[in-house]
Amino acid sequence: MFTSLPSLAPSLPLQEDFVYHWKAITHYYIETSDDKAPVTDTNIPSHLEQMLDILTQEESERESGETGPCMEYLLHHKILETLFTLGKADCPPGMKQQVLSFYTKLLGRIHQPLLPHINVHRPVQKLIRLCGEILAAPTENEEIQFLCIVCAKLKQDPYLVNFFLENKVKRPDPKRPGVEGVREDLASPDTGQPQAEGQAAESPEEPKSAAAQSNNYNIVTSLLNLTKSPVIASKFMLSSLSVSQDGRIVVKACEGLMLLVSLPEPAAAKCLTENTELCELLTDRLSAFYKALPMSMDPLDIETVESVNWGLDVYNMKDDAAIFTGKRALISFLSWLDYCDQLIKEAQKTAAAVLAKAVRERFFVAVMEPQLMQTSEVGILTSTALLNRIIRQVTSEALLQDMVYFLLGEEKGPETLASIAQNPLRHRLIEHCDHLSDEISIMTLRLFEQLIQKPNQHILHSLMLRSLEERNYLENKPQEEREPVENGQDLEEDPLFVDDFSPENRLSSPDWLSNSPTHSPYHAKPDGKTEVHKIVNSFLCLVPDEAKSSSHVEGTGYDTYLRDAHRQFRDYCGICQRWDWRGTPKAMEKCDLDSPFFEGHFLKVLFDRMGRILDQPYDVNLHVTSVLSKLSLLPHPHIHEYLLDPYINLGPGCRSLFSVIVRVVGDLMLRIQRIPDFTPKLLLVRKRLLGLEPEGLNIDHMTLLEGVIVLEEFCKELAAIAFVKFHASASTSP
Repeated sequence: MFTSLPSLAPSLPLQEDFVYHWKAITHYYIETSDDKAPVTDTNIPSHLEQMLDILTQEESERESGETGPCMEYLLHHKILETLFTLGKADCPPGMKQQVLSFYTKLLGRIHQPLLPHINVHRPVQKLIRLCGEILAAPTENEEIQFLCIVCAKLKQDPYLVNFFLENKVKRPDPKRPGVEGVREDLASPDTGQPQAEGQAAESPEEPKSAAAQSNNYNIVTSLLNLTKSPVIASKFMLSSLSVSQDGRIVVKACEGLMLLVSLPEPAAAKCLTENTELCELLTDRLSAFYKALPMSMDPLDIETVESVNWGLDVYNMKDDAAIFTGKRALISFLSWLDYCDQLIKEAQKTAAAVLAKAVRERFFVAVMEPQLMQTSEVGILTSTALLNRIIRQVTSEALLQDMVYFLLGEEKGPETLASIAQNPLRHRLIEHCDHLSDEISIMTLRLFEQLIQKPNQHILHSLMLRSLEERNYLENKPQEEREPVENGQDLEEDPLFVDDFSPENRLSSPDWLSNSPTHSPYHAKPDGKTEVHKIVNSFLCLVPDEAKSSSHVEGTGYDTYLRDAHRQFRDYCGICQRWDWRGTPKAMEKCDLDSPFFEGHFLKVLFDRMGRILDQPYDVNLHVTSVLSKLSLLPHPHIHEYLLDPYINLGPGCRSLFSVIVRVVGDLMLRIQRIPDFTPKLLLVRKRLLGLEPEGLNIDHMTLLEGVIVLEEFCKELAAIAFVKFHASASTSP
């Protein structure tokens, strides 16, 4: 086996070799008068590549951070400035591509910081201005690669962005423009001395003027322009971020913008939002995609279309059209929404707030609100389903906050019956939970169910907590002056329920409290004797025996609700952990118990619907109870007290969730008497709902029977939630 021997003839020193290749390029311009031959017919690309190789080799042979003679030569002789001028003139044809490629490789291969040098960042800034100037230019691929490497360098050292915030008052360039000026400079004798400006890093004083308001953020402008190419724009409108070459350029431009918005420099953030068209690009494109959607779409299609991540959108037009009309337009909209959301999520804090506000004003208010406020049922259904999908998809804190303010308003004070219509959109959405159209009611209930699971404190404050803050749902009288209130707090003495408190219908306290304290920290009566099993049994025993059917069907036991409640409560605790929620109710002496109580518009509509559970369609009942159970899971003491404590003393005219259910059960017991074979029919309906019995002849009072089944399951769910929350609070008590 033979190995090659090192050459005995010494190679040229790197600097000489470097200067040789640069002189070869300059001689071309001095000696050649024919500028029309393409650059690929010359040796210029080869010489540029050799120069890059030499610079890379030189850096690898030196200690980290040390500048070698070749790099010194490049900086002192303003080679990048000269190349920029040649690239701008595109002389010979194709030179612009070669220059862009040279800059990209230089910044990418050399590890030492180059951008702080005035003879680097100044020509880089000039070259940035050339990018995106001509739409659909043949150099777009090289332009985006160059811009992205600059973005990556700024991400590594964010302070450098200050050098790229250019004052709008341009300084006169002392050098004569164009190739002729360059030719004369190249023809002048090389004295070996550096040209006018040195290689030293520019002082931090220069970028300070960039903090002024009249700045250009040219790299952002160029990236934005690369998303406006006629070729790209048409594809973008049709297919969002496709996998074509044009689509890849758009994706790279979007990635570059993502890097720039995340830079922590305040001056850059200010310039980004005030002196570029980024806000307009985001919102105008979002609006255009939304307006391109069909006027009518199946809500199920909107909900079930696959998750969309911007930039990863592979599609088949024929297959999409076969699945449902508008699928391609929907994916385009959701792709761009995902990009807006991720961009705002990554953005510097003040920039994120401005961008989110722009989306709120220019998209949500200007485009979506008229759709949500329309009177056409088909239009309401489609726009509500789209809003539900948007709520589900938004994850950025700033965008979520502005979307919530759009939907619910920014009011924080207690709601009154007279003030519920002050915010028309909020009022309309809540009213739609009780719409004549069951489809609209269900879709809006699902929207609110999605909304209350988002990690935003204002949602719950607006919908519930501001009405419960003063605990003025409680009776404000001494114990001896209180009148009997129909709320179930004296259930054991109520003849309506006395039979249901028999031992076989109860949960025995040892089974449920073996590892728990005797008394609930939340719900002790004045005598301190309200035990958790008493609360749990209050819910489990609400529905009379003749209206119960779950015990006859396997797999519908109470334990399944306990597992679900435990998991969901843990998830809610994780969401609410950052919020300033007290662990115990506000002290009675600090509450304004004399102020009139209004449960709030949202709870009013939910309680009204709950009161009609025996007369509503099965699907509506499922969604009403699902929203109420989600609210009951929230780890706030006032919500817990108001929704889950059967033993609170309500003030006159006040109602709680338990009191609403008590009234429903009272009505049910009267109606049961008028329906023959009620219990067998109930069991048959339950088995049909579970798919255990085939559909057969219609059964009389089907709506009522289905409502009773939902009611029984809901009471079991509330009992499980009450127990899980009690157990969690007890285990964390000192």
